Amino acid sequence: MMFMSGKKDQKKKAEKPQYGMGSNVLYLLRLSREVPGLLLQRSCLVLVSVIISVTGLYMSPTLLRILEQHQSLERFLGTLCAFALVLVAASAVKGYLEQQNVRLIVSREVFLDRISTKAGTCSYPLLQDDSFRNKWEKSRNATNDNQSAAEDIWRTMFRILQNLICFVIYLVLLTQVNYFLIGVTLATTGLGYLVSYHFVQKDYQFQEEASKPSRGGFWVFNATRNPKLAKDVRIFGMRDWLEGMYAKYRKLAEDVQKRRAKNNILADIISLALDFLRGAVAYAYLLFITLRGNLSAGEFLLYFTAVGGFTSWITGILSGFTTLHRQSIEISMIREFCQFPEPFRMEGGRELTVDAQGVYELELRDVSYQYPNGKKPVLEHFNLKVRSGEKLAVVGVNGAGKTTLIKLLCGFLDPDRGAVLLNGVDIREYNRRDYYRLFSAVFQDFSILGGSIAENVAQCTTPDMEKTWSCLERAGVRERIERLPGGLDAKLEKKVYPEAVELSGGETQRLMMARMLYKDAPVILLDEPTAALDALAEQDIYERYNELTRGRTSVYISHRLASTRFCDRVILLEDGGIREEGTHEQLLALGGRYAELFQVQSKYYREEGVREDA
Repeated sequence: MMFMSGKKDQKKKAEKPQYGMGSNVLYLLRLSREVPGLLLQRSCLVLVSVIISVTGLYMSPTLLRILEQHQSLERFLGTLCAFALVLVAASAVKGYLEQQNVRLIVSREVFLDRISTKAGTCSYPLLQDDSFRNKWEKSRNATNDNQSAAEDIWRTMFRILQNLICFVIYLVLLTQVNYFLIGVTLATTGLGYLVSYHFVQKDYQFQEEASKPSRGGFWVFNATRNPKLAKDVRIFGMRDWLEGMYAKYRKLAEDVQKRRAKNNILADIISLALDFLRGAVAYAYLLFITLRGNLSAGEFLLYFTAVGGFTSWITGILSGFTTLHRQSIEISMIREFCQFPEPFRMEGGRELTVDAQGVYELELRDVSYQYPNGKKPVLEHFNLKVRSGEKLAVVGVNGAGKTTLIKLLCGFLDPDRGAVLLNGVDIREYNRRDYYRLFSAVFQDFSILGGSIAENVAQCTTPDMEKTWSCLERAGVRERIERLPGGLDAKLEKKVYPEAVELSGGETQRLMMARMLYKDAPVILLDEPTAALDALAEQDIYERYNELTRGRTSVYISHRLASTRFCDRVILLEDGGIREEGTHEQLLALGGRYAELFQVQSKYYREEGVREDA
């Protein structure tokens, strides 16, 4: 499966970035206004680096010229001290500036903040969109550490600037000798870069090729350490199979690494040959004109050193732009993610002021919805009106569309056809974030975050403690929280806090109930929140929900039909529509599909009770 996936990826055409290198550089310069001092710091670093390079270039030739001219020892020592002082001071300043990485880190955090904001506020369907998720993943990779593109691109840009400045200085210096030397240097350097680029591209290919068996071997290695797999390994005798898989992946990886090593050795040999050719030509030419009396020994040393430096600046510029191009693609991916078009009107629409005691009627009118990869509509020409203050229960077998109905009601999805209405107005006309304020919900896959109990109830960092205690008391879990070390400040989620407490399933449900109460929204949605609980615990939870949602509009999804007794109306979904509708008692009396499902569940629970009694 892993190799087949890799082949499919290779066949995919590379996506062209939306923003080019020039656009991204301008974008970064504008972004630097959010990081005061960043441009000044990097510019000063370039300046002292140029000073060190030029000082080092002229130091030895100047001292040699003094010796050639038989000048005084005081002049020699004074010049030596002056050069040394400049080098020491510039190096100290450079070392200090290189250690000041705070602004670079802040620049990366600016990107992280924008990525986090987009991910946390985007329209719900985008979270299921492959293109959006792919850009999100690549954006995280581009900001995950100090060497990632979001931070390192600043080093690359100013390194190119440094190379350009030194290139111009060395070019002016070499034009004083002969253009032949410049031509030879440019030709050998350019050829060396092209050869190096070719071998680097092949090295990238080898890395990609090696990553597939490496991932396979890493998976097998981790699988053998997984306690969940330990029982299967022993029962089914999987050890030989796993060892064979690991050996196969290791052999494939070793073969790739051998070919990669040959590629890199050949690249080094060609690079050394070109360096030798350039040095030999430069040395021979400079020696020739020196012997003819056109250059002094000091000038010979100056120009010969300049040839090597000139080569490094050209190589630095070329490789710098190659790196900048790669990093620019990653910056483009961040920009594309943050500017990914929203399918919903998150702002700019009609404002909606939410009143907890207000009258809100929800309606699905001739709604049809089919998931992007679905074979048929989940809901088709669906009509439902949820009256203000009504308790509605939604039941049906798996795949009947219960959760889809909830997502349409609360505005997570928009229908393919028809409309969802709030008091007769299409919800697409409202700012979607305003619309979300109508709802408080407890979902089957509810979230517990790494924070205090108070923060989990209030969903903010500054909870109202008195209100939090009140909500916990109404949810029936205050006494349990009071017994915890730290009370409301007790932490949840052991992956974040080793000292975190662990609540039982029922206690967690009551905590979610307290969170629902804290928001104090006029419409409450419950999407199978008690699926993991036993029947008695679930009944207790639903009885409490019944009391706490009195006077509020409530929509319940439950897989246990007995829990619908307290609802004003029950609808049974099947084949994309409403098959049966009425109260719990009416549907049982009808003797249809609802009664059939209820009978099956009742029989199951009766059998369970008999087995337990036995």
